[in-house]
Amino acid sequence: MAGELTLKAGVELGVVPTHIKFVGGLVPDGNGRLPRNDDGQLTVVAELAHLKSVSPAPVQSAQITVFPGVDDGDTDDLINGIRNLGMAVHIIMMVGGADPMNPADEDKVVEMLVAGLEVAKKYNISQVASTSAEEWMQPGAKPKTGDDFKAAVAQDVKVHLRAYKEAGVEGSCIQSWDLEFLRGGEFQTFTSLAKMWEFVKAANAEVGKPFFKVMVDAAHCGDSELTIEENQALIWQIAKADEMGMFHCSAKTTRGCLTTDDGWIGALLASAAKTGKLKNVFVEIFHHEDPALEGLRNLDPGHGLDTTDGRTYSETVIEGMVDTTHRLNNLVLRGHLQGS
Repeated sequence: MAGELTLKAGVELGVVPTHIKFVGGLVPDGNGRLPRNDDGQLTVVAELAHLKSVSPAPVQSAQITVFPGVDDGDTDDLINGIRNLGMAVHIIMMVGGADPMNPADEDKVVEMLVAGLEVAKKYNISQVASTSAEEWMQPGAKPKTGDDFKAAVAQDVKVHLRAYKEAGVEGSCIQSWDLEFLRGGEFQTFTSLAKMWEFVKAANAEVGKPFFKVMVDAAHCGDSELTIEENQALIWQIAKADEMGMFHCSAKTTRGCLTTDDGWIGALLASAAKTGKLKNVFVEIFHHEDPALEGLRNLDPGHGLDTTDGRTYSETVIEGMVDTTHRLNNLVLRGHLQGS
């Protein structure tokens, strides 16, 4: 079965392996050690090897979480283990316990971002990403608007430019940095493509080139305050400015099987393809019982639904990869996307 479906599009198709759960799959323990299976293999690498061996669709890359303080040997095993599978590695830098919009937390946030950027430099990784515009799931936090929003943008730019400079990104292997906005409740302020683009535009004005990008995640777009049509119009504008980054195929609210997305993935993926700037597409599914995501289930019970319909999570992800491959191939067929 593996590899029988050919990707005809000139994009890279990968997976974000969040379906193995943050707890027990992705998050390091108190000693900075990453989870391993009974055979001693890193859980992430074992699952990616499994997906690649059974998926009829290509699994060309993986976007993996990078946490500060992870054991150097485990990081080495993780990145080289994935590359030994013939897959490209992209990282999403995890920031927690500090608010990037708060000047009092600036040093903490910069330190965490620099740690992730140093990993990328060490392993010659060209694309990094982060959800580092504000702190995740802060009870009682209110959306910043007007002058408060402008101040938040300015502080975020200051933080990310400090990390850029202190990590020596200029002239390094790192070619772009994607910023991901989240749905309301997870974030309070940067909750749409439009709001995140304001941050990215301001950061790029300081850098002097379109280095920072806006990640287009179909799930977060679907859960934002903007319609499909408004998101499509923004995708075109962002791409025209060369500030559109990678695309996440993920279903709004449930974050489960891609069939629960109510049309958002297809509509936004087609729009991104038509810009001519689409380069990386990832399938991302979350486990509905992940202990780390209890806050999301409390925020919206739809996140806790089991959408597997009798399949394993691996099988659900593989079906997502197959579906996305067909979507991309048919976008090529219709002249909306360049072929490989």
